[in-house]
Amino acid sequence: MVDFMNNKAGTDMKNDGIASANISALHCIDLSSPDIHTSVTLLKQACLDSGFFYVVNHGISQEFMDEVFAQSKKLFDLPLEEKMKILRNEKHRGYTPSLDEHLDPDNQINGDYKEGYYIGVEIPEDDPESQRPFYGSNVWPTAGTLPGWKETMEKYHQEALEVTKAVSRLIALALDLDVDFFDRPEFLGRPIATLRLLHYEGKLSDPSNGIFGAGAHSDYGLITLLATDDVSGLQICKDKDAEPQIWEYVPPLRGAFVVNLGDMLERWSNGIFRSTLHRVLGNGQERFSIAYFVEPSHDCLVECLPTCQSKVNPPRYPPIKCETYLLQRYKDTHADRNSYK
Repeated sequence: MVDFMNNKAGTDMKNDGIASANISALHCIDLSSPDIHTSVTLLKQACLDSGFFYVVNHGISQEFMDEVFAQSKKLFDLPLEEKMKILRNEKHRGYTPSLDEHLDPDNQINGDYKEGYYIGVEIPEDDPESQRPFYGSNVWPTAGTLPGWKETMEKYHQEALEVTKAVSRLIALALDLDVDFFDRPEFLGRPIATLRLLHYEGKLSDPSNGIFGAGAHSDYGLITLLATDDVSGLQICKDKDAEPQIWEYVPPLRGAFVVNLGDMLERWSNGIFRSTLHRVLGNGQERFSIAYFVEPSHDCLVECLPTCQSKVNPPRYPPIKCETYLLQRYKDTHADRNSYK
């Protein structure tokens, strides 16, 4: 495990004025390590403990990551009227304004104080698959407005998927499955993969008054890769049923992805692996992050894995089709597009 109280991340947390807050020490998985046994052991412990871990040496260069963040900032620096021209469509592609998403309605007085931009799997309109709810053409800013922007994001989308597949192979081994279990066409062979750029505008969060950068939630799908800048804000709660809930900061780690498991993997593993509550608290500083959400194919039936059930531990969740599950989750957490007209 990495002790962040003795490195720069711990110092940054103190400079942010939250020295008394709990700081989470997460396992760090080196994707370039030839010691697969150790990697699987560390990952399995992380999935049992919190469902959150770091991955390093993942194959995406720091120079390219810096370019993706720079291009993301250029988008969010556009005037609001320009961004509203590329408002998200019915397939959740495009721009989402501040307060559009409402992840924790029981505890938030408004929506999340963040703006975002969705980029999904690009499928040409003349392809029958483009009619699926989470496939189709993306919404792009014009090349004249942001030259090279589309090409940068498409390249990142492809490279992030390869990192996800590498992580999924370790997860498969940790669940006593074949290493290529998630590579099958119905899983990550034809995935629903969504890149989401995020910008927190510097509003100070106040949990006691229901103001959050992003409200408490667990992710919907299989795996999420999160790249962050050096501004803190992400918190996790390992025990959602605790009273009171205990929240721990996840420090930024340059060059690493924060990886977390989604609700689908918790269902698949029969609750053995964790999909953990997390949220973002704004500390008054502008903050950027880039999330990459990966789910299996539309028609994948998410049901208890054979290695995760027994006579004494029968399946806890009914089978559900991936498409059905995702459509409901998006509907529950996003504002009606017609409200912007």
